[in-house]
Amino acid sequence: MRPSGRKLDELRAVSIETGVMRHAEGSCLIRLGDTQVICSASLEERLPPFLRNTGQGWVTAEYGMLPRATTTRNRREAASGKQTGRTVEIQRLIGRALRACVDRQALGERQITIDCDVIAADGGTRCAAITGGWVALRLAVSKMLQAGLLTSDPMLDHVAAVSCGFYAGQPVLDLDYAEDSEAGADGNFIMRGDGRLVEVQLSAEGAVFSRAELDTLMDLAQAGVERLIAVQKAVL
Repeated sequence: MRPSGRKLDELRAVSIETGVMRHAEGSCLIRLGDTQVICSASLEERLPPFLRNTGQGWVTAEYGMLPRATTTRNRREAASGKQTGRTVEIQRLIGRALRACVDRQALGERQITIDCDVIAADGGTRCAAITGGWVALRLAVSKMLQAGLLTSDPMLDHVAAVSCGFYAGQPVLDLDYAEDSEAGADGNFIMRGDGRLVEVQLSAEGAVFSRAELDTLMDLAQAGVERLIAVQKAVL
C-alpha cells in the first residue's frame, strides 16, 4: 500500500493554470499533488557569447525553492552568496529537457529563460518544473508567432517528466516525498511526445535493480508522461 493510497501506476492529481504572471511572455502554475511550481518564460534579445552570430537561439532555465516550500525553513541561497550544487544540477536538467523540443535555428538569435520557482515541495519538483516549463515556453513562443517575431514555429514536440521507483519492493509512478525518502531505487524520466527519451536519471538508493525492473519503470514512466502531455494539451 502506498502512503497516499494511490495505485502503483497512478499519478497524483495534476493541474496547470496558465497566465499567472502578468508580465511574463508565458507562465503557469503547475500542481502535482502537494507540489506546486510557478513557471515563467522571458524573451531576451541576447545570447551567451558562444552563440553570437551563429543564427541559433537558446533556451535556458533557472530553478529555486522558496524558504518555506518544505516543512522547515531553508535559508535563501542568495543569503549565502551562491547556489547549491543541487540547484545548479536541476536548472541545467530543465534547460536540456526544454532545448530537446526546440528548433534553435527557427528560434533565431534570441534567448528564452524559463524560471521555475517551487512554492510547495512534496517530491517531484524537477519533473513538475519541466512539465510546467514546457507550457510556459509554448505560450511564449505562441505570443512571438502572433507578434510576427518568428516566421515558423520552433517547437518540435511536447516534453514532460515523471518520477518512478521502487517503494516497499513495488514499482510505483510519481513518487511523493514519503515514498522518495524511502525508495529502494528512484529516478526521473524525461520524454518527448513522440516517446523518445530526453534524459533518464536513475539510481539505486537502497537496493540494486535488474534490467527487467528497469524496463518496468520505463513502461510506467511512458504511461505517466503520456498522461501529463494530455494535461498540457488540454490547458492549451
